[in-house]
Amino acid sequence: MTPRTLSVMLTIPFLLAIGGCAAREPEAVGGVSVAVRMDDDALVQALLDEDLDANRRFNPVQATSRGDRRFDDQWPDVSEAGRAAVRRDAEQRLVRLNGVDLDALSEENRVNAELLRYELEQRLAAPQMRLYQVPVTQLGGPQSELPQLPDSISLSTPEEEEDYITRLETVPAYLQQVAANLRLGLADGFTPPRIIMGPAADQALEAGSDVYRQDPTRHPMYKHFVGRDDARARRAAAAIRDQVVPAFSRFGTFLRDVYIPGCRDTIAAADLPDGITWYDQRLQFFTTLPLTAEEIHQTGLAEVARIKAEMMEVIARSDFPQRESLSGDELFAAFVQYLRTEPRFYFTDPDDLLAAYRVIAKDVDPWMTRLFGTLPRLSYGVREMPPFIARSSPTAYYYPGSLQNGIPGYFVANTWRLDQRPRYDMIPLTLHEAVPGHHHQVALSQELEELGLHEWRTGVWYTAFSEGWGLYAESLGLEMGEKGGRGLYEDPYDDFGRLNFEMWRAMRLVVDTGMHAKGWTRQQAIDFMTTNSALTAQNIEAEVNRYISWPGQAVAYK
Repeated sequence: MTPRTLSVMLTIPFLLAIGGCAAREPEAVGGVSVAVRMDDDALVQALLDEDLDANRRFNPVQATSRGDRRFDDQWPDVSEAGRAAVRRDAEQRLVRLNGVDLDALSEENRVNAELLRYELEQRLAAPQMRLYQVPVTQLGGPQSELPQLPDSISLSTPEEEEDYITRLETVPAYLQQVAANLRLGLADGFTPPRIIMGPAADQALEAGSDVYRQDPTRHPMYKHFVGRDDARARRAAAAIRDQVVPAFSRFGTFLRDVYIPGCRDTIAAADLPDGITWYDQRLQFFTTLPLTAEEIHQTGLAEVARIKAEMMEVIARSDFPQRESLSGDELFAAFVQYLRTEPRFYFTDPDDLLAAYRVIAKDVDPWMTRLFGTLPRLSYGVREMPPFIARSSPTAYYYPGSLQNGIPGYFVANTWRLDQRPRYDMIPLTLHEAVPGHHHQVALSQELEELGLHEWRTGVWYTAFSEGWGLYAESLGLEMGEKGGRGLYEDPYDDFGRLNFEMWRAMRLVVDTGMHAKGWTRQQAIDFMTTNSALTAQNIEAEVNRYISWPGQAVAYK
C-alpha cells in the first residue's frame, strides 16, 4: 500500500465524518467561512487523490514508470469496456467537482480544481475524438513503445520480475485489443493516411522477427535479464519466444496486409469524417487557445518573414564566400544550399556525433546554477536512437527518466544518415531536449510534491507549455557567455542554427494548417520548408510525415 493510497483511504472517511455531525458556528476570514473553505479544500484534495489513483489504474505502464508497482503485471485495457470504465470514472468525479464553490477554496486548490476540471472534460471529450481508433502511426504505438519499455522501468525484486514476465505473457491479448480498435477505425473510415504508415508495420515485424524466435535473449524486451540463466530469466525468454514474438509478427502482418491497404489515400484531417471540426478541436487541445486554423496560418507566415530577416543579418556576419556578391532570396538559397552540402558541417562517425552532443551538454551544465535557483536531482545522459525506429523518427527526442525508479532521463539522438545531421543545429537541439529544456522541466516536475504541490500535478502535461519551454530554452544559449556577447552562439553558423530552429517552429504553423485545413499537398509542405530554412531533406520529410500523422500537435511549439 502506497502512502498516496493510504491518503485516499483516510481522506474519504474524514469527509463523511465532518458531513454527518453538527459543527460550531464557523469563524469568517475575509468574508469566507473557514469551515466551508476547509470542507471544499479537503474535497478537492480527495478528488485529486482519487484521480491520481484512477490514472494509474487505467494506465498501469505509466504507474510502473512513476514508481507505483501495484499494476506491474498489467497492460492498459483499451477495449470498449475499458473505455467505458474511464468515462464513468471521469463523469462521477466531475459531478462532485462541479459542486465545489471555487470562491471558497485556497488559491492553490482553486488552481487544482480548474486543472482537474479541464482534465476531466478532456477525458470525456476523448471518445468524440476517436483517437482510440488510430493508436498506431510511424511515430508511436505498441510496436515501438513496448520494445522500449525496459528503458523506463526498473525490476529490483523477484516479485517485480514475476510481474514483468506476466506482462510479457499477456502481450498477445493487448495487441489483439489494439488491432480490434484499428478495425473499428477501418469500418468507420477513420484512419491515418496510408503514405506514412509503412514504418509502423516494419517496426512491428522487426519486433516479431524470426531472429528473436531463434534467440529470444536478443529481443529488446529481454534487456533486464541479459547475462542470466536462472529460472526467471528462462521464463522471460520463453515468454518472448512463445508469446511476444509471434504476437508482434501477427500484428505486423495485420498492419501490412490488412490495415495499411485500408487506410485513406488523402493526408488532410479535413478529409476525415467531420474533419474540419475535428481538426479545430485538436488545435484548441494542443494550444489551449480558441484559435482557428486560418489565424494560426497567418501567424506562421508573419513569423517566417520576421525570422528570415534575422537570418539574413547572420549570413552577413558569416564567412560564406558569396555573402557580398548575392542578395535577397538568391543569397538565402545559396547559403542554405551551402549548409546542406558543405562537408565541414557533418560528422562521418556516429560516435563522434554523440560525443559532440555530450560536450555541448557538459558545457551547458555549469550555467544551470547561474540561470536557475532550483535544479532537478535526476541525472540525464545522451544516447543513440534505437535503429528500428530511427528511419522514421525526427532528429532527436527526450526520453523521460524516473526519480522514483532511479532511471536517468535521456536525450536520444538520431545517428541514421549522418549527412542529414548538421553541426549547426546541435546547440539548440541539446538545449531543447536536455538542459535547460525537456530534462530540466520534466525531471523537476517529478519533484513538485516535495515543493508543496499535490502529486497529481506531476502527471499533467500540456504540449504548449512543455514545447514552449523547449523553445525558450534554446534562446537561453544567448545568455551562456560573456555579457554583451552571443553566448553559445558566438559562431555565426551556430547562431544561424538557433534561428533555423525557431524558423522550424514557425513553419510548422504554416504547413500543419496548410495540409490539414487549406488543401496543401505533402510536396507543397516540403517545398515551403526547403525554401525557408536550412533543415536537411531527410529531416524535412520526416517532419512533414510527422505533421500528417499528428494533426495540430506541431502548432503548439510557437
